[in-house]
Amino acid sequence: MVNYYVRRTARVFATIFMVASLTFGLIRLLPGGPYTQLRAQLLKQGVPAAEVDARIANLQNIRPDAPLWQQYIDYMFALARGNLGESISLNEPVVSILASSAPWTVFVVLISTILVFAIGIFLGALQAYWEGSRFDKLFSGISITLMSVPFYVVAVLALYVFAYQLRWLPTAGTIGTGVERQLSIPFVLSALEHSVLPIFSYTLGAIGGQALAMRGNSIQVLGNDYVQVARLRGLSDRRIATRYVARNAILPMYTGFLLLLGFRLGGTVILEQIFSYNGLGYYLISALNANDYPLMMGTFLVITIALVLGVYVADLTYSKIDPRISAGDSDEAY
Repeated sequence: MVNYYVRRTARVFATIFMVASLTFGLIRLLPGGPYTQLRAQLLKQGVPAAEVDARIANLQNIRPDAPLWQQYIDYMFALARGNLGESISLNEPVVSILASSAPWTVFVVLISTILVFAIGIFLGALQAYWEGSRFDKLFSGISITLMSVPFYVVAVLALYVFAYQLRWLPTAGTIGTGVERQLSIPFVLSALEHSVLPIFSYTLGAIGGQALAMRGNSIQVLGNDYVQVARLRGLSDRRIATRYVARNAILPMYTGFLLLLGFRLGGTVILEQIFSYNGLGYYLISALNANDYPLMMGTFLVITIALVLGVYVADLTYSKIDPRISAGDSDEAY
């Protein structure tokens, strides 16, 4: 058991190490390399030619005139110290930018994912309970339709209708322009108002898939022997539905919940651009457009680490949620 947890933890660090190495290599495969355009930008800004290399070294924690292997070592040591360099376009430490933008992205992803699972599980359980009914057929069709509509289409339509036409909600930003960024009632209300459309857009399309998954799991559980025994014992339908069916049907979806949290962080790249919502995805696209390599690498690394940690937590805790699964058994699958 202990060896299993040690191995899984070691794999997390190894995965993060490989992702950081891959990011370092991919950036250097870009046309012209990461320094050609940066040198041109700095010279255009009026930085003296003699100071350009020193400026690049300060921005990226790498000596541009050093061999590639030395640049790699410098980058990894700086990364281990939590130093991701300085943003070229924003002239701020990358860590500070990520620290200020990550909470907005996490808030939207977490709330939307919780809503997706809560609503999807509720609808899926009702569909399974009334399998074959008009209600089941209607919501199965709605679920399939929702699955086929990309979230960014919903986002554009919601922005056009509720923000531009009806003017019920703001069109962009995380808080209002006149609101101070400090914990207060106006700040909280403004933040909630600005997050309604991103959360709605990111939630609606994903509900269908979770509802159908819960429906399938529930129908499978309803056919198990212990459910039939519970009915023969005279237990009420409500107790059977909550204690036997719902609890066992939800268990396989637990891992999917944690994995979805990580994967949906990547989807915010498009979502935050549509709403100009200043989160991780917004800054990743901004970094790409501005050839801001330190910010680009830092944002990509944070999103990837979030996915790796989601898989890690799901793997370690699933045996605690479902006693039928043990860490030793799950280790055999690797």
